[in-house]
Amino acid sequence: MTVRAKKHLGQHFLNDENIAKKIADTLTENGYDNVLEIGPGMGVLTKYLLEKKPKVTVMELDSESVVYLQDTFPVEHIKLDTSKEKFNIIEGDFLKKDFTEIFNKQQVAIIGNFPYNISSQIVFKAIENRDYVPEFSGMFQKEVAERIAEKEGSKTYGILSVLTQAFYDAEYLFTVPPSVFNPPPKVDSGVIRLIRKENYTLPVDEKLFFRVVKTAFNQRRKMLRSSLKSFNLSDTLKEDPIFAMRPEQLSVQKFIELTQKIAQDNS
Repeated sequence: MTVRAKKHLGQHFLNDENIAKKIADTLTENGYDNVLEIGPGMGVLTKYLLEKKPKVTVMELDSESVVYLQDTFPVEHIKLDTSKEKFNIIEGDFLKKDFTEIFNKQQVAIIGNFPYNISSQIVFKAIENRDYVPEFSGMFQKEVAERIAEKEGSKTYGILSVLTQAFYDAEYLFTVPPSVFNPPPKVDSGVIRLIRKENYTLPVDEKLFFRVVKTAFNQRRKMLRSSLKSFNLSDTLKEDPIFAMRPEQLSVQKFIELTQKIAQDNS
């Protein structure tokens, strides 16, 4: 049995064993006993994950892939441990599932060859569940992977960069050409790894921080004194030099300081 890639699910099946192993090896295996692979397809990455210590759970929306993973995959990879203690298959949409319920609030690393159309949403959901996600690695459209890991001062630095790097150390690892997929996508892919910071609690109101970052980048060409008007900034605060800057000039730390200033101003 083989599974055909479905366009509406954004499926591009990786068919290069070396790259699959390389992606699996991005996991450090530090601080967790569970790995969740999103969108395993025909299990090209899964088999290398099963060689590692943690229990592997795969989550797949495509029912054809689920049948393949349940029936054909264990027979084709008879030497791998595909018992229930080691391997779990969940049919469903990661974006709609209750993450904490599945893993009973245990620590889980997330990995995958992510569908391009929902990859940013997958990152945001991991950030929401950061208390339980110490590590996250996988393949994105190259442009998105670069954006996640980008530092301030670049045109690609934005909301995704700041909100991810507030809680995780992000590293762009390597680029993957379209030729190793079936069907090949129209763009290059990039593999990144996120490792949760030792201290990932922000010294500010997190909801306010998220709001400040999103509002600032919604008008990224404007100075902060213009783009953050909706926060009713006092005239005194607007004179602070930080408000003459544009959002892409601010590091994560500067965004934290900016949020602190706004919170004090509004108190």
